[in-house]
Amino acid sequence: MKDEQTIENTEENTPQEDMVNEAAQAESTEAQEAAVNDTETAGAETLASTEELDRLKALAEENEKRYLRAQADFDNFRRRTQKEKEDLAKYASMKLITELVPVIDNFERAIATAPANTESDSFAKGVGMIFRQLESVLQAEGLTAMQTVGEAFNPEFHQAIMQVESEEHEEGIVVEEVQKGYMLKDKVLRPAMVKVSM
Repeated sequence: MKDEQTIENTEENTPQEDMVNEAAQAESTEAQEAAVNDTETAGAETLASTEELDRLKALAEENEKRYLRAQADFDNFRRRTQKEKEDLAKYASMKLITELVPVIDNFERAIATAPANTESDSFAKGVGMIFRQLESVLQAEGLTAMQTVGEAFNPEFHQAIMQVESEEHEEGIVVEEVQKGYMLKDKVLRPAMVKVSM
């Protein structure tokens, strides 16, 4: 009989129990809906965070490329500046020597036209000594005269002012030097004016 009462009690709920059960069911349904919403939100957040991560990776790669380009540009600038400094030191006297080359030409002309008498002989020797001294100073700075006669014509070193017929030389050979050419270290300071065989 007690068993029958228990069964009857469980089947019939009081209004308060019904309200509690309904509230529990409502909470359970809300919890399920919240869980579904949380899952959807988490999925959207994961998608958003993946997109944000991809964007940040692309930005990092772009910044790294910019950094590498800037580093390469700086290295090139440093090398170029170093070479310019070396060239400046190497050719610092170039302007002065360029202005002295016509003086050398005039010395050579004066020595070549010196009269051959005993009175001016000592004067010519003195001028020759001064000329050799000037030449040695300029050679110490890197100035050298070009050897042109008998060489093949090269427009980098020679300036042809005339073509002449020559039986001694084949075509394209420098046969006469009209004005000396000079090199300053490894640069052409002044090309030689020459006559070339044809």
